[in-house]
Amino acid sequence: MAEHLASIFGTEKDRVNCPFYFKIGACRHGDRCSRLHNRPTISPTLLLSNMYQRPDMITPGVDPQGQPLDPSKIQDHFEDFYEDIFEELNKFGEIESLNVCDNLADHMIGNVYVLFKEEDHANAALQALQGRFYSGRPIIADFSPVTDFREATCRQYEENSCNRGGYCNFMHVKQISRELRRKLFGRYRRSYRRGSRSRSRSRSISPRRKRERERERGDVRDRDRDRHGNGKRSSDRSERHDRDGGGRRRHGSPVVREGSEERRARIEQWNRERDEGV
Repeated sequence: MAEHLASIFGTEKDRVNCPFYFKIGACRHGDRCSRLHNRPTISPTLLLSNMYQRPDMITPGVDPQGQPLDPSKIQDHFEDFYEDIFEELNKFGEIESLNVCDNLADHMIGNVYVLFKEEDHANAALQALQGRFYSGRPIIADFSPVTDFREATCRQYEENSCNRGGYCNFMHVKQISRELRRKLFGRYRRSYRRGSRSRSRSRSISPRRKRERERERGDVRDRDRDRHGNGKRSSDRSERHDRDGGGRRRHGSPVVREGSEERRARIEQWNRERDEGV
């Protein structure tokens, strides 16, 4: 039974918990919903409800005076807001994702979702945002159960094929330019590279490792010195072994045979020495 309840938790089959609140952190029925909205007591994600005010809030593409708006100006207005929010919330910790809804329904219009790397960073940001205002409007911030935005976003909207338009119950995430994304989120990659290089340098100059390397080099030099020294002494001994006191080679030298006249002269000398002795 417990496994069955866990498998259907947050789905359409769950008759107790609201699947929309579980997936996108917002429900069109609000407090009148017949299912439970389990608000987390701690989460890495913050929801800033209805914070972004589009310049074409009343009619898409038209300002409050009824004049058509240039799409580039609408995008510039959004990116200024995006960068402003990012720089303010980045003071509390690293931001993994910052999503702004482009939906038009009352429970989702202008919602801002901020996913921090750590729950403590989100908690610090939540405490700092209490009682603050933005563009003359109070900031309504709370923890959100959403941690996986792939389940919360509308796939048809990403493919430009959502037939529900701005009143879809899934998130239509408004996109920013590559340049702005690289500017804001690229700082984390640069800081990580600097940190990894500094850590690698600190490991390479470890005093303990340095002493071990010096000791190893000293042992190698001693072995080389012993090997060269023993080789020299052995070669000296071999030379002394090959030569006698008169400088003639005794071992390993070729034998030179004497001629017949030299042998006769040597024999006559021996005979004279023998006769003189007698």
